[in-house]
Amino acid sequence: MPRPIDLYYWPTPNGWKISIALEEMDLPYDLHLVDINKGDQFDPDFLRIAPNNRMPAIVDPEGTDGAPISVFESGAILLYLARKTGRFYGDTERRRVAVEQWLMWQMGGLGPMAGQAHHFLKYAPLLDPPQDIPYAKDRYRREVARLYGVLDRQLARNEYVAGPDFTIADMAIWPWASLWEGQEQTLEDKPHMARWLETVGNRPGVRRGRALAAELRKAPTWDSAAQDVLFRR
Repeated sequence: MPRPIDLYYWPTPNGWKISIALEEMDLPYDLHLVDINKGDQFDPDFLRIAPNNRMPAIVDPEGTDGAPISVFESGAILLYLARKTGRFYGDTERRRVAVEQWLMWQMGGLGPMAGQAHHFLKYAPLLDPPQDIPYAKDRYRREVARLYGVLDRQLARNEYVAGPDFTIADMAIWPWASLWEGQEQTLEDKPHMARWLETVGNRPGVRRGRALAAELRKAPTWDSAAQDVLFRR
């Protein structure tokens, strides 16, 4: 039995990527909550693991060379875990390239754009003073819609994002895409994305990963002090 991996986590889309991966890969882990609303991400002990003061992060006591290793950035963690287990990454170089390009698509495109959409649509109007900016809301809403169009066309040709098999690319994209309603999107013109969302969402490992500490996920109703901590204004 492998020693548990230390998971530094909060129930957000980026956190779900890694909780889902650990569940899907049947890897034991110990949970360490990083309450981003209280500023845990700025704790010096956490910064030694994740210098970009973002969760998730992991510490694997049994790295590939037998020594402990820490990994930050969700995409890097997914790649590390896939290599460690030999699972969900493709069995040929061509398939691995397909997985990697869609993982990068999420990391460089969907994640940042959907994150900005969430911020300007849901969080910024609640700031003190309110920041209800129509241009920003329209810009990120439209860009997320464009990206979901790209995803839907890819899924019209493939059962999963990178081909016929469920991979870390799906683990990376699904957490953000599952929040499409909060991004003010529609699935009426995206039947393939809708099918994929349901298929992935019904996987037991995905359901367990998404449910991890779900009771701590709150609606954006903080006071100004909490806003200052989260956004470092």
